[in-house]
Amino acid sequence: MYKRTNLRSLSTLILLLFFILYSECYAQQKIGLVLSGGGAAGVAHVGVLKALEERNIPIDFIVGTSAGALVASMYASGYSPKEIEAYVLSEPFQLMVKGELESDKKFYFFDESNTSSMFNIPFSKDSILQKSIPMSFVNPRYFDFEMLRILGRTSASVGNDFNELFIPFRCVASDVVRKESVVFSNGNLNEAVRASMTFPLYLNPIRINGVLYFDGGLYDNFPLNAMYEQFDADFIIGSNVTKNDIKANENDFFGMISSMMTTPTNYALPCQEGIIIEPKTEVGTFDFKDVQQAINDGYQATILKLDVLEQFITVRENPDSLVRRRAEFRGNVPPIQVSSVNTAPIKKNEFKYANKFILPKRSQRILDEEELKERYFRLASTPQIDFLYPNFETKSDGTLQLNLHVKKAKEFRADFGGLISSRAVNTGYFNLSYRSIGRVGHKVNAESYFGKFYGSLRTNYELVFPSVFPISVNGYFTLNRWDYFRSFATFFEDVKPSFLVQNEAYGGIKLKLPLGNNARWTFDARYFSLEDDYYQSSQFTNKDTADFTRFYGTALSLEYTKNSLNKKQFATEGHFFQVKARYVNGFERTVPGTTSILKDTVEKDHQWLSLQAEFQSFFLKNGPFHFGFHGKMVLNSQSLFANYTASLLSMPAFNLIPDMETFFLPEYRATQYFSLGSNLIFELANKLDLRLDVYYFQPIVQLQQNQDGTIQYGKPLNVHSMLASGSLLYDTPIGPVRASLNYFPAQENPLFFQLSFGYILFNERAVR
Repeated sequence: MYKRTNLRSLSTLILLLFFILYSECYAQQKIGLVLSGGGAAGVAHVGVLKALEERNIPIDFIVGTSAGALVASMYASGYSPKEIEAYVLSEPFQLMVKGELESDKKFYFFDESNTSSMFNIPFSKDSILQKSIPMSFVNPRYFDFEMLRILGRTSASVGNDFNELFIPFRCVASDVVRKESVVFSNGNLNEAVRASMTFPLYLNPIRINGVLYFDGGLYDNFPLNAMYEQFDADFIIGSNVTKNDIKANENDFFGMISSMMTTPTNYALPCQEGIIIEPKTEVGTFDFKDVQQAINDGYQATILKLDVLEQFITVRENPDSLVRRRAEFRGNVPPIQVSSVNTAPIKKNEFKYANKFILPKRSQRILDEEELKERYFRLASTPQIDFLYPNFETKSDGTLQLNLHVKKAKEFRADFGGLISSRAVNTGYFNLSYRSIGRVGHKVNAESYFGKFYGSLRTNYELVFPSVFPISVNGYFTLNRWDYFRSFATFFEDVKPSFLVQNEAYGGIKLKLPLGNNARWTFDARYFSLEDDYYQSSQFTNKDTADFTRFYGTALSLEYTKNSLNKKQFATEGHFFQVKARYVNGFERTVPGTTSILKDTVEKDHQWLSLQAEFQSFFLKNGPFHFGFHGKMVLNSQSLFANYTASLLSMPAFNLIPDMETFFLPEYRATQYFSLGSNLIFELANKLDLRLDVYYFQPIVQLQQNQDGTIQYGKPLNVHSMLASGSLLYDTPIGPVRASLNYFPAQENPLFFQLSFGYILFNERAVR
């Protein structure tokens, strides 16, 4: 009996010990999560995290590649799945992946969008014959700053040790020289994730400790090995949105690049202690506008696996404890407070140039996130700088040092562009520029427009004195020539207009000062010489001589411009405002031709003051609809020239519809006028817009020609006109393709249709 009791007690003790050991084993169960690459489809991992947290399944270790590295790093930095979802659906994320910039952060001071340039090729003096292929199709400046903002300060706060993050983290990138996958366990978190996401030709590669890295998905798109080798996980959850047997499509450029460069990945778990979730999503690699669908697909795929997961995972996360621990971790991450800047690897004078844009050494200012962002993008927009990469370093006083890796732009750049049209206004564009930085920035450029309708040659030398608010001084010289006879020959044959050629030569000095990010002041002083050849009658022969008017003198102007439009022409978002005052003092000499009513040469002085204001504002965006207003007002004290045509040519022209720049339209010229119009845009598809622009034009006074050839001003507000332009417009990567129908009711044939490719932009006129 005694022995039986002892045996029973021993059995009970053994069972109790087994139960304790079993419970202890599962109580210490560690869960690892592996996230694959996949571009926009990789955002499905956010839905996976949402579903796991809803069932209180803890994550103890997390590893990711490419898009998976971004999601994993944000989760490891203490962001909740809902916060990550909100971020990838936000405007900053959408701008980031498109390589665009928030409109209020564009530094208009360096804006060069007033030319017909469509693409450019930079090159160096020691490699003039070497092709310079761009390494990225999107500008990485906003991408890199966002990685710094959301990950950089977290990394600095934990001493760049990925084990000290809220959740221990690893990511992989590809060393394309050694052709191997590299696992990052420490260093700058934003830098490691950026390296992991550097898809060839989408984002430019970066160097870390001298090694050039590309997208981690090239050699390891599902980093299970990193989880096995770096962490002691008892159970592994994998989330995979890609596969190896993707067929290359001849119309999918990035798909072909991926097929050529990637190594097949093993997406299977080598042991039974794990499970793979495979969200089935139709979201493409770069369809970032559809990330909400990817998130939903990831969430639904995980919901279907939860019952199976709960059979293997016995531990649960207390949701209140998770929220508290996450808040404590995030609370220990200091806000962005930058007290110094270190710039490398450029030379000493170049170092000073870059630093003065953000935080001059003598400044005692500490920059918060918003101030840093503004100054960073001012520097990034400098033409002499090709690439910036930022990191944070924690200082002893708890503030941050901004470390900038700066890559200078190649010294030379060639720009190409122009306009191809079904009308006789085809124009080519070429620009060659040289730029460098030392204590100041230097830029020299020569540009040319060439065509039957318009030709121009412009040279410019610019000095930029660096500062938080830099100063630019420009010396320039311009030649312009317009031939309206040829441009009219196609569509206005019945009108038989006068032969008209305009030549301009002017040179001067400009002083530019920024006012915030989107605005600048420009002071201009120039000397000009204008020559116009024209007939006063449409009935002329090759034996007739044209009238000749020369007008030369000086002009002073002051201009304020604020511009946040999203395109240099045919904008759909943003705002524009410009006010310009100009004083002109000149001398006219008109020599009559054989068709003129004048018999003697006319010589007279002219002085006038002009004031003009223009605005454009897109204030409504509702789904595919964009709506805005566009208006202009001109007040001018200009006196009349010798004859009707000479007076018209000297007057301001209404030109809010771009095609009007390619016509000589007497009815839409006046010394004083105001106009107001509406811009309605409907997005039919990605980059395909249907556009309707309607304007009301009201001259305050308009010039009239009497039957005897004399001229006079008509009654104030006596005439007005409505104009319209309808366009089907497709934005290619280098310029707009457009089919347009314009309506100018004051013309004998008010409707005309044209097809065009490129920009209707010309060099600035001298004084007109």
